[in-house]
Amino acid sequence: MPTRQLSFFDADDDPAPAGGAHRPDPVTASVADDEARALARALPARVHLGTSSWSFPGWTGLVYAPRKGKPETEQRLAREGLAAYAAHPLLSTVSLDRTFYAPLAADAFAAYAAQVPDGFRFVVKAPSALTTPTLRGGSGPAGDNPSFLDAGAAIAAFVRPASDGLGAKAGPLVFQFPPLGRLTRDPARLAARIAAFIAVLPRGPLYAVEFRDPECLEPATARMLADAGAVPCLAVHARMPPVDGQVERLGGLGTGPLVVRWNLHAGMAYDEAKGHYLPFDRLVDEDLPSRGALARLAAAIAARGDTVFITINNKAEGSAPLSVRALARCLVGALTAG
Repeated sequence: MPTRQLSFFDADDDPAPAGGAHRPDPVTASVADDEARALARALPARVHLGTSSWSFPGWTGLVYAPRKGKPETEQRLAREGLAAYAAHPLLSTVSLDRTFYAPLAADAFAAYAAQVPDGFRFVVKAPSALTTPTLRGGSGPAGDNPSFLDAGAAIAAFVRPASDGLGAKAGPLVFQFPPLGRLTRDPARLAARIAAFIAVLPRGPLYAVEFRDPECLEPATARMLADAGAVPCLAVHARMPPVDGQVERLGGLGTGPLVVRWNLHAGMAYDEAKGHYLPFDRLVDEDLPSRGALARLAAAIAARGDTVFITINNKAEGSAPLSVRALARCLVGALTAG
């Protein structure tokens, strides 16, 4: 299948991320407290909780140890903080979001994998050029995107590099679709197109499909994705129904892993939430309904023996590491009660 359609991507030429161990002043992990260690012991190994990226100086004291003499920087944490992040007992996954903007080579993925322990799993977002139906110019839509749902391009630019580079540490490969406009007028046809795309991708990786249009959440969609070898990725997002409502619209969740990305607090836009929650060092707007629904759902999925992946953005409640802790506390309670 043709792969040239991805030529409009900007290549990511950054050197492979460094572990930082060779530096005289490496990024180091904060010392986990007794509760964090106890919660981690109580969670099944198949439950992976984490955050969206790891490059936030406001997490100093929560994830990273204070740096002597100077504050941490976003740039340093992005390049050198992953190993310290993965040392936190409650953080066994992370959403690798930079791949949404440009593809990575296999050696860059391998460099990430080398920094985390064996039980760690990456949630990896597909490049947006594979899931966006239109190309945009400076003044608006510029026409159809030839790389939209191009399986050959997806394999060459995303699936193979991620699978080869991450190896056993690859978790869900997530195809996040933006609001799709007129394509949602016929959700069944759209779901069939996406399922046909997934069906020709290499078998082995866990594929997940995330929508930002409630109209796409139908039982037929869930069935077609399952037949193609994918699972829905629940998006806890201001555009989408609550967690329980999404599951209901899908007709329930069948067998297989649970994939959730808790992205954004209800009623907020991303820029608004960012400004409201910076520096991401405390819970500002706790979303107890979402937390409780996710804990119950994750407990049920884990109890039946399937794997759980939940990543949380700072813009969900104010501080993703603290949201992970609160969710872990709720999840352990649900597992105990069950």
